[in-house]
Amino acid sequence: MNIAAKSDTADASVVSHKITMVEAVNLALARAMQEDENVVVLGEDVGVNGGVFRATVNLREEFGLKRVMDTPLAETLIAGMAIGMAAQGIRPVAEIQFMGFIYATMEQIVSHASRMRNRTRGRLSCPMVLRAPFGGGIHAPEHHSESTETLFAHIPGLRVVIPSSPRRAYGLLLAAIRNDDPVVFLEPKRIYRASSQDVTDDGQALPLDTCFTLREGTDITLVSWGAMIQETLQAADQLLEQDISAEVIDVASISPLDMATIRTSVAKTGRCCIVHEAARTHGVGAEIAAELSESSLFDLKAPVSRVTGYDTVMPYYRNEMHYMPTVERICEAATILMEEGL
Repeated sequence: MNIAAKSDTADASVVSHKITMVEAVNLALARAMQEDENVVVLGEDVGVNGGVFRATVNLREEFGLKRVMDTPLAETLIAGMAIGMAAQGIRPVAEIQFMGFIYATMEQIVSHASRMRNRTRGRLSCPMVLRAPFGGGIHAPEHHSESTETLFAHIPGLRVVIPSSPRRAYGLLLAAIRNDDPVVFLEPKRIYRASSQDVTDDGQALPLDTCFTLREGTDITLVSWGAMIQETLQAADQLLEQDISAEVIDVASISPLDMATIRTSVAKTGRCCIVHEAARTHGVGAEIAAELSESSLFDLKAPVSRVTGYDTVMPYYRNEMHYMPTVERICEAATILMEEGL
């Protein structure tokens, strides 16, 4: 982690860093733990080893064993412990090493974390964060490349947040930790170290439940989240060479879903293409398309298009990139929309 420059503010703790996404996660965790002694970190190998992706490196040394806790290899236990802590005023950040191992937590998260406020009629809340690396693109073996965010997005009472850059990882994770209800925070591991960005460690959170418009455009709206934002932005650059102006929206919080921002963009452009790595059927893209068909039908000049993964298990690394959406597939879909539009 390189310290680029100190801020002009009088607070010497506010520093700008040129860092990767995984370093931004670490920076946000450290900031949250410095500001609130109730914030604790737990999970498999998060302490001594600093996490399988090094997202929690040095936290044990700085904050001690009572606040950075290595757990057994038991995801159900990790989730259950976090819920119990959260119900008693602690703010746990629990790590699941890979999203492929998150399914053991479903009973705890769905039946208890998401219902805590409702079940106790507001007497208790569940201010916990469940972090997990997810998605393909790193040549991982089976159970390490899933994009099953829709499973959690369907559950009332849960927030599901997916950052797409170091700055958004820092700001959204801080917001998730400070939130009084449970957040599933999914980190696209393909871009953990793909690029660096200046991130100011000022403790400023980004808003949850909000889309981010990354690029203004007039001809078509490209909607995506997570690692696929990289390909979507590249596609927007290539489309501009064809005189197609694409607006790019990062959904960021897939639950609750900020349809207002998407609808506003589609009202301007008249066309929409949704890009996601997860399987096509029953995905978040299908929900966005359905919402647009109900509320924005008369704004659309062409049917809503989707560029997605396939309804199969993510293949092993030799075929992995054939599964994932590419810049070429996005550009092709956008060009077709432009040609068949009114």
